[in-house]
Amino acid sequence: MTNGLAPPLLSVPRLTTLTASLLVALSSGTGYLFSAWAPQLGAKLHISHTQINLIGLAGMAPQPVLRYQDLSGAGHSGLKYFFDAGVPQGADSISTFVFVSLVLCSCMTGIGASSGGTGATNATAKSFPDKARATATGIVISGYGLSAFVFSAIAHMLFAAGNTSAFLLLLAIGTSVPMLVGTFLVRIIPLQSPGAGERKAATSTSALPVDESRVGLLEHEDSDVEFVELDGFSEEHGDFSQKRKYGTSPNIFGAKLWKSYDFWLLFTLLSLLAGTGLMYISNVGAMSQILYAKNNPKYDEVEVAKWQTTQVSTISIMSFSGRLLIGIVSDIAKNTLGLPRSYCLILVSIGICLSQVIAANIDKITSLWLSSSILGLSYGSLFSLFPQVCIDWFGLPHFAENWGYLNLAPMVAGNIFMLFFGRNLDAHEAISHSTSATSRALSALMRRAGGLSQPGETPKCLEGKECYVAALHLTAVMTFGCILLSVVAAWRDRRKGLVVVDDVDVDEK
Repeated sequence: MTNGLAPPLLSVPRLTTLTASLLVALSSGTGYLFSAWAPQLGAKLHISHTQINLIGLAGMAPQPVLRYQDLSGAGHSGLKYFFDAGVPQGADSISTFVFVSLVLCSCMTGIGASSGGTGATNATAKSFPDKARATATGIVISGYGLSAFVFSAIAHMLFAAGNTSAFLLLLAIGTSVPMLVGTFLVRIIPLQSPGAGERKAATSTSALPVDESRVGLLEHEDSDVEFVELDGFSEEHGDFSQKRKYGTSPNIFGAKLWKSYDFWLLFTLLSLLAGTGLMYISNVGAMSQILYAKNNPKYDEVEVAKWQTTQVSTISIMSFSGRLLIGIVSDIAKNTLGLPRSYCLILVSIGICLSQVIAANIDKITSLWLSSSILGLSYGSLFSLFPQVCIDWFGLPHFAENWGYLNLAPMVAGNIFMLFFGRNLDAHEAISHSTSATSRALSALMRRAGGLSQPGETPKCLEGKECYVAALHLTAVMTFGCILLSVVAAWRDRRKGLVVVDDVDVDEK
């Protein structure tokens, strides 16, 4: 289909792509559900919190160069198989082979979710013009955040609470079918070419110079950056200065991307902010268990499971809201106020930092929803905003490749934060084991039953938030640094925009 025959903005093909992409996104956000079943998996297979976090990390390790969205269902099926098998009779724990297999299955879920999600986001971003792109992609990306709530609600209707095996089966089926549907319905719909009158009007819009500012995001405005026309503009409209007036976007990719200061600025921000979110989301189930167990002589596993689900659902709903709202807010900031979308990075950084500070001061399970709400809202906003900033800074033609590289960022800080949380919690359990008479009695009972230190059963660490607060202090400091980096990013973006506006005014005179 040529640009001249491209369907209008609100057309059946374009809305079909949007709807199918949202469906795929809903099946790609199952990583939020890790805390809903991971403690139970650890309890049944006798593995520590550090090992649980290693499994969680594998599921958060997307491979941007692959397109194997069907692996998500296969990975969840494998997790269900090993959960059902349990620990072999007469053994104290699972074998190394089984543990490695669990890690690989979790990795498969991450690869599948990342592949489906990246494809859906890429198709939506390239199917809608700049004036509606952030809102459209925000709708799709919001599906990631809502995914956990949707699956939790379905599970609540279909089977009793605590049925982890049935829940993993639901995830296996629920991630496979939408991916299959998306294979046929998610496609890029070409954009309409604006007429000559629209081109003339484009030169006077306040938002246009902001797009052109991406020319100067690298250190040099020379032939190292390839420029392409936005929204169907042809490259045959004259010389470079004339094309800048009509609206150009940088096309930065490959080696030039890796040499860009701006890429590493975004990479660092995304790594620290998303890594913090991954640590919290993956361990909020364990946090719920610990806060519930403190000063509670009667430990009810069913009641604890409900608190875990409450945290997961809260994060999911707030993440959905954040992913949707930030797209609208960033579009207003850019198209109405003439501000770069990168200004919204400051808001996101403040929100994630605030969630860690609040969580570090919560010592009752009934108050944990507050930090979960703020974290969910900010984390969802983060993953809706960053793709838009990626497009604004580096261009649309290679968005899938560039966003795939940025998607590796959460693994850097995420590895550090999650392993620190797990090892810190295991260390506190060991201390409690040696100093608490109650813990010693419980440990002896578990040894007689052939058990080890297991998340999901009565926690060995009965100190409340002190069991894990050191990890929250670490992430609070790191995310405070992100606030400062976000200010630098917004200032740099705005400064480049003002320089380009002055250049355009001189050209017109």
